[in-house]
Amino acid sequence: MIRFYNCKILTLNNNFDVIDNNEIWVEKDKIVYIGKEKAGNFEREINCNGNLVMPSFKNAHAHSPMTFLRSFADDLPLDRWLNESVFPMEAKLNSDDGVWLTKLAIMEYLTSGITSAFDMYFLPQSIAKACKETGFNGVICSAVNNFVSSVDELEKDYYKYNNYCDNVSHQLGFHAEYTTDIDKLKAIADLSNKLKAPVSTHCAETEKEVNECIERYGKTPIKLFEDIGLFNYGGSLFHCNYLSDEDIEIIKKRNLFVVTNPASNCKLASGIAPISKLIDNNINVAIGTDGPASNNALDMFREMYLVTALQKLVTKNAAALPAEIVLKMACSNGAKAMEINSDCLDVGKNADLIVLNINKPNMQPINSIVKNIVYSGSKDNIALTMVRGNILYENGKFNIGVSEDEVYNNCQKITDKLKQ
Repeated sequence: MIRFYNCKILTLNNNFDVIDNNEIWVEKDKIVYIGKEKAGNFEREINCNGNLVMPSFKNAHAHSPMTFLRSFADDLPLDRWLNESVFPMEAKLNSDDGVWLTKLAIMEYLTSGITSAFDMYFLPQSIAKACKETGFNGVICSAVNNFVSSVDELEKDYYKYNNYCDNVSHQLGFHAEYTTDIDKLKAIADLSNKLKAPVSTHCAETEKEVNECIERYGKTPIKLFEDIGLFNYGGSLFHCNYLSDEDIEIIKKRNLFVVTNPASNCKLASGIAPISKLIDNNINVAIGTDGPASNNALDMFREMYLVTALQKLVTKNAAALPAEIVLKMACSNGAKAMEINSDCLDVGKNADLIVLNINKPNMQPINSIVKNIVYSGSKDNIALTMVRGNILYENGKFNIGVSEDEVYNNCQKITDKLKQ
């Protein structure tokens, strides 16, 4: 059992209060105690020196193996970025490459206090293997489209990766309306209804995407999905920059999660999601980094700041999207979208937590710890990242079963090979 003591604790369990002079115990992969000091038997006791223990961040939309494309396909709009740079390079990847590239992303996630990634990519075996070997939480979301995978493979993957290991799971998904023909979409809807399982996809990322769907089908992507029964059991929509009032009503009716990706959407000039309007409609919103090819960083602090700053700008309202809501989006809503039992710190929850060093200039003085985290926090404040009871990152050092240099060297070799 591991004891964290001499700490402040932000549980995010129905409030934003910070508990002082308490401790938290972790046994195996679960939180077993939060409260005042009392006797116990511990394998390790960690003096937090007054720092903050809080729920980890959850990356609710990612393409982890795309680390090899970091700073490769920049300064292009989405359609050219995909077709001219990304797709041709991805065609050269193999599953062994994908494992190393995912491990690099996992290292970056850990330095940002992220313990789970909702990963959409065409190499599910690579993501699953990397997560199993490192101990990181991976939720695989399929990328079925007209060029990659099939609905039969999707069903096989659903069973395979939901019985793979404790820290890996699978949800149904497809890449997007514009890459997936209507027959495939209907077959995915049938599979969802058969399994009573949620479905996730990229949606309404660009204005062009929405307009072309209307030209094809006479309706928006979300209305199309609704009409064929894709979201009868819920799911997540990634991006959602261009939504009609009818779209928002459908999202609300189906209790869908919207995952916003502000850094990627800014960099690709795709648009700004109407997050304040979604929140006003009681829609659950989570935050994702998107992939390292379009972001290019995997940094939840940057995403939190951007999502609130952009809403204040577009609504011309400095009170829009306050820090408390943003922190809940980053820590709690992503866990709910991924169906991971770590949306807050509480007894019986998975021990996915971070220690945040608040004894740093950017976190002082303390008028509000929550506002400091969102408005002035950075990766430099992450002192420790624990995933399912295992400390995978601590004081700048990784504990993921492989050395930093081995990951860096292998990823560079893969990148150089693919560019030839």
